Amino acid sequence: MHPEFPQQDIIHLNHAAVGAWPRRTEEAVCEFARENVRQGSKDYGRWLKQVDATRELARALIGARDAADIAFVKNTSEALSMVAFGLPWSAGDNIVFPAGEFPSNRVVWHAAGERFGVEVREVEVGDEPERDLLAACDRQTRLVATSAVRYDSGIRVDIQALGAELRARGILFCVDAIQHLGALHFDAPGCHADFVMADGHKWMLAPEGIGIFYVNPEIREQLRLQEYGWNMLAHAGDFANPSLTPAPSARRFEPGSHNMLGIHALHASLSLLLEVGIENIDHDICFHWHHLAEELEAMGCEVLTPRVRRAGILTFRPPAADLDTVYAQLQAGGVLCAVRGGGIRFSPHYYLTDQQIERALDQVQKALGIAA
Repeated sequence: MHPEFPQQDIIHLNHAAVGAWPRRTEEAVCEFARENVRQGSKDYGRWLKQVDATRELARALIGARDAADIAFVKNTSEALSMVAFGLPWSAGDNIVFPAGEFPSNRVVWHAAGERFGVEVREVEVGDEPERDLLAACDRQTRLVATSAVRYDSGIRVDIQALGAELRARGILFCVDAIQHLGALHFDAPGCHADFVMADGHKWMLAPEGIGIFYVNPEIREQLRLQEYGWNMLAHAGDFANPSLTPAPSARRFEPGSHNMLGIHALHASLSLLLEVGIENIDHDICFHWHHLAEELEAMGCEVLTPRVRRAGILTFRPPAADLDTVYAQLQAGGVLCAVRGGGIRFSPHYYLTDQQIERALDQVQKALGIAA
């Protein structure tokens, strides 16, 4: 059992949905609550320093060059909406994104298309999604949006190759990184991303209601603000100043008071990930992933996630079995997972032990009616 994750009755293979909190995050939330009860906002200045410290951790995780390039948002959908409704669209522009994306990365583009008269190209993608997305682009393509890792199949998009080609063509690149950040190394400038967003509640092991939003500083001024308030101003804190000048940093996308409770929790969770090291986390997830894949195939299951495209998600189809029945039996056996992409979706994080993985496989075997 990992000291930060003292789970006993469950095997958490559902980090692609809602991840578990580490113990330090629980302690951070409880301590923040106790502080509020005992002394209110007496140390608010220290809370503001925690905001800055958390922004720096997020910068390190996402690979941004400056913490000023990171904004805190409620969730991925909010950040995507800021992009979809903030870009100055022109007549004839089109938006390209893969078909079958999670609704967060689909609804906003259709809504923007209706609002601004922009053509929306929802592209069927195959084993090489980068090729298919690029083939759908032309001189009128303003933006390509994609998940870094598909939520259903777990396929990892080569965002480095895709981003490099889009930059060469002068096309903006928006990356929904919610199934990537916290599990794999990420380099926002290196993949030429103009926008990157992710909630904290999946692989980052933090609560819902707090997320991070990266905007390429070279195009920050292009994104028209959709939300306004005291905190997004350049002179935030000088309440009598009548100027409406936005902050030059990504703080311009934070209109009002911060989610202080969420930020304290996110700080604790990110501190753990960065202490362990993303390369080490990726290594351990990879080990669990391949072990699960080998054992599931030995049981006759079909692994739907290509090995060469794997991230943290492993989606498999049981042999001649009803998905919902198998899923229900796994849940009853304490294995947290999901039904996605025509199969059962496992999403193991680094901290799971070999014993927990074996217990999960035993439950699969039991659900399939295979004798031990």
